Order: sequence, then structure tokens, then C-alpha cells
Amino acid sequence: MEALNINTNAEIVTNYNLDEEQEKKEIVRHYRALLRALREKLKKGDKELLRTAFEMAADAHKTMRRKSGEPYVLHPLAVAMICVEEIGLGVRSTICALLHDTVEDTNIALDDIKSEFGNEIAKIVDGLTKISTVMDTNSSQQAENFKKILLTLTDDPRVILIKLADRLHNMRTLDAMKQEKQLKIASETIWVYAPLAHRMGLYNVKTELEDLSMKYMEPAIYKEIAKKLAETKRERTKYINEFIRPLKEKLTAAEFDFEIQGRPKSIHSIWNKIKKKEVSFEEVYDLFAIRVILNADLDKEKEDCWKVYSMITDEYSPSPERLRDWLSNPKSNGYEALHTTVMGPQGKWVEVQIRTKRMNEIAEKGLAAHFKYKEGSQNEDRFDKWFVQIREALGNQQDEGIDFLQDFKTSFLAEEIYVYTPKGEVKMLPINSSALDFAFYIHTAIGSKCIGAKVNHKLVPISHKLRSGDQIEIITSNKQKPSEDWLSSVVTAKAKNSIKDALREEKKIIAEEGKYSLQRKLEGIGALYNTYNIDQVMFYYKLSSHLDLLFKIATKTIDLKELKLFQVIGDKIEAPKPVNLSPEINLENPALKAASKKDSELIIFGESSDKIKYTLGKCCNPIPGDDVFGFVSTGKGLIIHRNNCPNATQLLANYGHRVVKTKWAKNKEISFLTGLSIIGLDDVGVVNKITNIISGELKINIAALTIESTEGLFKGTIKVYVHDKDELEELVTRIKSLNGIQQVMRFDTETV
Repeated sequence: MEALNINTNAEIVTNYNLDEEQEKKEIVRHYRALLRALREKLKKGDKELLRTAFEMAADAHKTMRRKSGEPYVLHPLAVAMICVEEIGLGVRSTICALLHDTVEDTNIALDDIKSEFGNEIAKIVDGLTKISTVMDTNSSQQAENFKKILLTLTDDPRVILIKLADRLHNMRTLDAMKQEKQLKIASETIWVYAPLAHRMGLYNVKTELEDLSMKYMEPAIYKEIAKKLAETKRERTKYINEFIRPLKEKLTAAEFDFEIQGRPKSIHSIWNKIKKKEVSFEEVYDLFAIRVILNADLDKEKEDCWKVYSMITDEYSPSPERLRDWLSNPKSNGYEALHTTVMGPQGKWVEVQIRTKRMNEIAEKGLAAHFKYKEGSQNEDRFDKWFVQIREALGNQQDEGIDFLQDFKTSFLAEEIYVYTPKGEVKMLPINSSALDFAFYIHTAIGSKCIGAKVNHKLVPISHKLRSGDQIEIITSNKQKPSEDWLSSVVTAKAKNSIKDALREEKKIIAEEGKYSLQRKLEGIGALYNTYNIDQVMFYYKLSSHLDLLFKIATKTIDLKELKLFQVIGDKIEAPKPVNLSPEINLENPALKAASKKDSELIIFGESSDKIKYTLGKCCNPIPGDDVFGFVSTGKGLIIHRNNCPNATQLLANYGHRVVKTKWAKNKEISFLTGLSIIGLDDVGVVNKITNIISGELKINIAALTIESTEGLFKGTIKVYVHDKDELEELVTRIKSLNGIQQVMRFDTETV
């Protein structure tokens, strides 16, 4: 384009300063790299289309720069490269990636793209434009608008794949953002995008998104694990080589065409293991996994994988509980492999994954590879079935956006189990599904009449949690009907929507009583029973629908005594000032308004703590020194949470507009209650040694102390008053230094 004067044949005019010249060379270098990556996929005319798309993007973004200062066009180029190299998409998706921000951020209109590239590409760019206003906005509509993402997903999955590439590049370049923006974007990523990447079969993308989110949400822990992984790399490589040497010999002797890789587990998954198993980094046994990739004929894939499994378990003893057979029952995102954990040299457990080249490509490129191998595959309708289920869920959905997003995560983004019908048919359900979920999965009518089930021929209640391999028979009764408490027993969107539909019908019948009561009351004050007047009453009681109002009147939750306070003007009523049933923090408060300006601190604990009232979150018990944020809560004012609070991800991702920047001020006069759990060898005088450190050496006040001893081990919980995080960390270090102490951990989720 003339305005930028980018010549893709490198005949660059030299009438610019050196920086501009270097930038243009950099842009052209990225474009050429993209063409090289696409070389095998280029058909006649594709190169010209790509050139047009690139020049259109370069010209549209010519005056724009990213937060890092680099030319903006490098971002769509990077997104396009991720689409090609890491997700396996083709030329059309690359064009869409190059143009994905143009309609949203520049003067280019959708019609311009349609006339240049046709309907298909315009439709995908339109989908990407809609999504860009969903998860990246500071609006309370985030989760509600998330449905747009899902609609585009079922319409053309490439929209989501390109959006995942966009998010991955944004996460890779997040350093240039301010901390509060980093927290918000990282939270959205871990909350929605990483699970979505996992469900689309993009394991590498999912893993990197999780690690990068952790880098910004828990930087200290991230750096510590990364450092320890780097320090143990040499030792790990030596062990991997020792482990695979005999396996290579066996597989070579059996004339298999194969490769063996050893790869470290992701930082995020290691941290999850540390938390789940309550162990130290050194005690996490599977810091890495061995992957065997076979070059096998399609009709011999399963047979060859099991042969290799047999050879590996001849060499090393397997753990029977750790065998995962995704050859016979692939995951619904297309993942196929055989996983086992074996006892390696030096008494170390090692995870081994066995798959073919085709399976490996599907594992790394997910949906894009799935469509490549779709013809003749037994799994050809797995994604299609999933899309149909999402469409059904969207069609029936009547919840608030946040509730819907939570339901979607548990129903469509969770790990899965496979179960059997009485006739032996395999059904895939999300993990934590109950017998009632299974009943609704089979048919809505069966779910609505379910009174119990037989799991593996044993009678169980409808809330019974299912496990992979279970065979389920549903027991029904024509007298049964859904009740409110059923909602706590199900996780699937289909079951929840079906139960809510049934309850809504029941509610309508009960609400008829409320209708007559309201009609009588309105006529009693000389007003008509019409839509306008019902709206006035509904708004007064802060309800969202006529049905809710009439139901609450019928069930005597509302007795309408305040109706006499309404003013009747002609046949209309005018409500008095509404009753404040659920008071919210006043966002017009001058102190709050001034404090929430850009770059300002909302609250500085200590001197100005009297200006804005706050409470400390019971879910994470923050203390000075913790990285924290303030959350404006309905009815409870400002609540302070730690950045790594169990609820932080959901709050930051879904309610970004309610999150305010916070900071601790130095104040050694105030003490904060926190707690530690301690595990160690039961030794004489151990309690005395611990209390001596706390009260004697560090002069810290103890609020409570409990010790339980069983079979030579003790578990203790101590609640103490500390001034800040430094004091707590000093206490942890001192207790850990005692002989026989195995673990000291801060309470995270318990109420101290």
C-alpha cells in the first residue's frame, strides 16, 4: 500500500529514517515467514489473496502501535503464524487472522472484506469482531455475551480456533500491560480460553495458556517452579535417557518405526499436583512424561499400541490403577492414546504415553487435524454431536449470563467419563455427572420421572456420582416430578435446563393464585390490572419478571402491604422510593468515585481505612504483603481478596467492572488472623518446640492450636495474629527448620 510503502519483494524505498526502515523490514520478514509456513497448502491464486489481505491489514493498522511500542500489524501476522504452525489451519483461516482486528479497530468495513474475499471469509471476520467485544471488555455483559462465542463456534469452528490463537499471542506479549489488566486477562484466559482450547483438542495451546496465566496470577510460585525445573533439567535428562535405553532396544528389535520423547510437565500441572497431593516440588513423582510415537498403518494402530504397551510393561512394572485406554474410547475432543504409569529405575514412577503419528497430530492440532482425518473415521461425528448439544443448550438457556457460563464450563468444557446403558451402549458424560444427569441425557421424559438407578446392578439414589465404566439402569415412576433440590444433583446443561423448564411450568400454575391476589389489591386502590402497573410493582420489589412477582405473591413471600404507599394517577400507579431489599455499595460515593480514577489507589490500608469501609474475604484471609484486589460486592460493600484466592479467577474474569485496585500501607499496629496447617513426625515435645518459636522467639499471639496424632504422625492447625506476610513467612521458615516437620502450609480456603 502506498501509505506504508511496504514492498513484499524487499525493494524498500529509503526515504525514511532508520527506525521506520527497520520496522518495515521486520514486518516483511514476518510476512515471508508466514508464506513459507503455508507453502505446502498454497493453491493457484492463494498467494495473491494472501498478499491482498496482508497489505489491507498493514495499511489499516499503519498508524497503530501495541502497548509494547511495536507496529500493530505484527500482532495479526503473529496470530496468523500461530494458526498455521500451532493449530494447523489453512489459507482462508490465515486471511481471516490477518484481518481479525480490522473491522473492530480501523476504517475497513465488513462489506469491504466481503467484496474482496467473499462471504465465507467475511462471515468468519464478523464472528471474530463480535467476540472481540465479549471477553476483552470491562462490561458486566461479558458472560452474557459469551453465548455469541458459542454460536459462532457451532456455525464455523474456525472462529474459535483463530480467537484462541489471538488470545495466545496476547498472553505471550502481556508484559507490556498494567498489572490490573494482566490479572483480568489472565483470569479470563484460565476461566474460559484454556478449557476451550482443551475441549478443541489443542493440548499444547491449553498448556501454554495455563502456564502464562499462572505467570501473572501467581508470579512467585511460577518463578520458583520454573527455577527448580531448570535446576533439575540435567538430572532429568540423564534419567530419561536411562529409562528409554532398554525400550529403544526392544522396539528396534521388534522392527517398529518409532520415536521416543521425554517432556517436562507444565508448571501449572505441577503446581496443581503440589496443591492436590499436598507435597513439595521434590515429592512430585511425575515431573515429566515419556511419549512413544509409532508410524503405524491405520488398520493396525490399536494392535501396535498394545504390543508396545506389552513390551514396556515387560521391562517396567505398571501401576494397574493408572492405565488409561483412550484407544477403545477416545475422548470426545478426538484424543486417542494409551497412558500407563510404570516403576522406573531408582524407584521412580514414570508416565508413558503411547500413540501413533495420526493420533499425535490430532492431540496437538485438535479440531483442525480431526477434520483432516475425518473421512472413514469412527469418531467422525464426535465434534458434530458436541456442537448439536451446545446448540440445544443455547436454545433452551434462560439463565443469567454468569450462571450460564458456569453451567457451560461444567457441562461442555470439563473432563469426561464413559458409561454404559443396560444394553451396553457407550455414552460420554462430563466428570461429576450423576445418575440423574444420565437419565436426562437418555431422554427428558426419563429424567423427569427418575426416582433412582441401578449402577452396576446396585440400587443408588438419583444424586449418585458416576465413574468411568459404570453401567446404569434408570428406575422411573409416573408419580415423580422434578423439584428445586434436583439442581444441586446435576452438572449437565441438558439436565439443568430440563429441570428449570419443569419448575417454571410448576411456577406458572402457582403464580395464577398471585395474579388474582394482585388484581384484587390493585382494584382495591382504584388502579387497573395491566402491564404498566404490574411493571411498576415488579420494579419496586426489584424483581426481573412478572412470573417471579406473581409467584412470590402466591407463596406469601411478598404480602403487598406497601401497595397503599403507591400514588394512583388516573388508572396508573406510581411507585414510591423503592425498598432496598439488597443494598449495594454506592458507586456515586465521592470517596469511592475519586479513588476509582485511572491509576489511583482505591484503598490504602492504615491511615485512610476509615474513608472506605471494607471487609477481608473469609475465603482467603488476606494479610498485609499479600497481592490483593478489592471487589465491590452486592450488599457487602468492598471485600478484599488475595490474587490467588480460590474465587479470584471467577470474580476477575466475570465481574471486571467491579474490581478495584488496592494496596497495603505499612501499619505495624494492626494484627491479622491467619492459619497454618503442620504435618510431621510425632515426637516428644514437638508441640512445646512449635509454641516456643511462635510465642517465645517471634512474640506472635496464638489464637488457637489443635494437634491430632495417629500412628506416629501428627497433624496440627495453628491460628495466629501476624502483622504482615513477611512475619508469617519467617514463622513458616522457623517451624520448617525443626526436626521431623514435613510440611507447613497456610490456610487457603478454610475460615480462620
